[in-house]
Amino acid sequence: MTRTTTAAAGISPRPEVQRRILTVLVAGQILSGAGLAAGVTVGALLAQDMLGSTSLAGLPSALFTAGSALAAVAVGRVSQARGRRPGLAAGYLTGAVGSAGVLAAAVLGRPVLLFVALFVYGAGTATNLQARYAGADLAAPAHRGRAVSTVLVATTVGGVAGPNLAAPTGHLAEALGIPHLAGPFILAGLAYALAALVLAVWLRPDPLLLARTLAEEEEAAAAAGAAAADPADLPEGRGGVALGGLVMVLSQLVMVAIMTMTPVHMHGHGHGTAASGLVIAVHIGAMYLPSPLTGRLVDRHGRLKVAAASGLTLLASGTVAALAPGDSVPLLALALALLGLGWNFGLVAGTAIITDNVPLATRARTQGLVDVAVAVAGATGGMASGIVVAATGYPVLALAGGVLSLALLPVVAAARRRP
Repeated sequence: MTRTTTAAAGISPRPEVQRRILTVLVAGQILSGAGLAAGVTVGALLAQDMLGSTSLAGLPSALFTAGSALAAVAVGRVSQARGRRPGLAAGYLTGAVGSAGVLAAAVLGRPVLLFVALFVYGAGTATNLQARYAGADLAAPAHRGRAVSTVLVATTVGGVAGPNLAAPTGHLAEALGIPHLAGPFILAGLAYALAALVLAVWLRPDPLLLARTLAEEEEAAAAAGAAAADPADLPEGRGGVALGGLVMVLSQLVMVAIMTMTPVHMHGHGHGTAASGLVIAVHIGAMYLPSPLTGRLVDRHGRLKVAAASGLTLLASGTVAALAPGDSVPLLALALALLGLGWNFGLVAGTAIITDNVPLATRARTQGLVDVAVAVAGATGGMASGIVVAATGYPVLALAGGVLSLALLPVVAAARRRP
């Protein structure tokens, strides 16, 4: 029986293929998680060390987040034209090149080269996020939240291990004649390169291309007299795209702003890279580890309720961070855990909303554009965070971020009232 007649008969190869695709994506996410953790852990400290200024310590986060915006467009366009496999593999390989550039800048003591390299390094972050869409391409609408969460949770392994390797990789860097703070970027370069290899070799069949083929076959079968598509499964239009995008934008803005300056805040209170690495590891774990539970909540209780929970959780995070003493590692870890959890709620709910509302014909390109807005929000939060902390202090930044996250509540309430 051919694949066309199989689809016409109502039998789909999706479950088996979906399991294989998720397995490959999980392997890639484990590796890329270690890669993206490097910039989060020591990016701000490296810039502060090279520039001798706290006011620009948020610039690295802004740069690699801005770089991720450009990469999101590129990865989305390549994926739209040629499939997820070449798009994701190229994005990770670009992140590896950026990591090598950071190492070169640290050795040469060139801040300008550092900033250019961090911009390129941001491609890895964008690709890590874009991979979640690949997990949802073949998923049934009722299981999209869980499919997205499966890809996201895999990032936890590398994301938690990466910051905790900050001190060992720093010692390795010193042995190689590289400044201590640049050590995690050795790990990042290797991790991103391996992630690119895994996806380039094993992400077959391509999930987006196969989803398009199956959709065309199902449409042909329906035109020939098969059952029509369930109206509940059809996309609802641009309003849903705007809503999902806004949920992710606000979550990203608040998360990046507070996260970026937490290591700098801790460094100013006498904590070393091991302590800040631990706090960031807790944060990244909270960003990704709850994903299976979040996915089930999104599928069972709805996208909007989880989006509202994102705003409330981010408010709690900002409040705890603002009130925590600078020498209290446990309280700062709790604040960053809540920050990661709130971001996770927003990302999974927003991603499900976007995927629900975008047709396959334009899905990858639209998802890439939405991620551009998310990346720009992160860049804005990262850049502004250093200025705010230099002018007013870390507690003001944390509290302002928490209050800003409350903007999600009226947006979600308006969407729930919409017919």
